[in-house]
Amino acid sequence: MPAPKSNSNSENYVTTNRFYIEIENNTVASFSECSGISIDVEKEVYQEGGVNDQQRISLGHTRFSDITLKRGTTDDNTFSQWLSELFEQKTQRRNVNIVTYNQAGEIMKSWCLIGAIPVGWKLPSLEADGNTVAVEELTLAFEGLKIGKQSAGGDAVSRDAKGYFGKGAWE
Repeated sequence: MPAPKSNSNSENYVTTNRFYIEIENNTVASFSECSGISIDVEKEVYQEGGVNDQQRISLGHTRFSDITLKRGTTDDNTFSQWLSELFEQKTQRRNVNIVTYNQAGEIMKSWCLIGAIPVGWKLPSLEADGNTVAVEELTLAFEGLKIGKQSAGGDAVSRDAKGYFGKGAWE
């Protein structure tokens, strides 16, 4: 089975982990479970006077729930540094891809978390018989979501003068 694209981690392909994390266009970690992908859109329902068989719906703001990844492994410094920055309170928001592959190594689905930042991180019991770092749980909050069937970014977040995402976040 071919490994997902990576510049250095393809030899560490773990077949039981199905969710691969891309940062800066490199596969930096893999997890066996991903939960919490949820989108809620506020809505208002309006009734028109004299029209009893219809209603009008106006959509409002979108809310994204935090995503939790479980039982992961990594040996990538980019990923470890990003998490370590939590302690220094200068963690940079990143566009993070969660990618799934089929048996042939082709992307089946990609979720690009725009402006993602780690908000929770749990390590399992530490054991001395491995050379990778295990991550029991990683919770990510994010500001936007793009779903597709290709790798969708993974770079540092850029914003324009008004604070909105740079155009590159959506391409």
